[in-house]
Amino acid sequence: MSHHPVFLALGSNIGDRENNLRTALCKLSEKKVFSPQVVSSLYETEAQYVTDQPAFLNMVLRGSTELEPLQLLTECKLTEQEMGRNFGEKRYGPRIIDIDILFYDEMMIKDKKLTIPHPGIAARRFVLEPLAEIAAEFIHPQLRLRISDLLVRCQNGGMVVKIKSTHSWISN
Repeated sequence: MSHHPVFLALGSNIGDRENNLRTALCKLSEKKVFSPQVVSSLYETEAQYVTDQPAFLNMVLRGSTELEPLQLLTECKLTEQEMGRNFGEKRYGPRIIDIDILFYDEMMIKDKKLTIPHPGIAARRFVLEPLAEIAAEFIHPQLRLRISDLLVRCQNGGMVVKIKSTHSWISN
């Protein structure tokens, strides 16, 4: 089986947010869904879209998977469900865990279940800040711009504050 490079974004704004992110990372790794190589720091961010809710902790992971894109999506959603995420709740509302596939190889996929690259990356400072920390020179395969350039261009001025290093969460 081949290993595909993947970037995942994780976010949480319910309960012990830091523990929720660590638990999601551990579950994905233990189930051999995702092999983490680099993790960003934790960033506290204002809720977007539905703003009347607690602040989020967000992070981005770089690693690899042997799964195909739809299999990876299924496993990410299963992990969210195992951790108590209720998919019947309001979209963009509070959640214990959110796992998004940002990039998978250099692939561009658009179907009813999955869009890669994730369509919201360029407009989301809460994704771009941690992504730029670990992959500033990575070229967005669709927009053909470096992550650092996307961050400079991002008009979303929501609060994004680096609060804690997580580099010890994985062993390289």
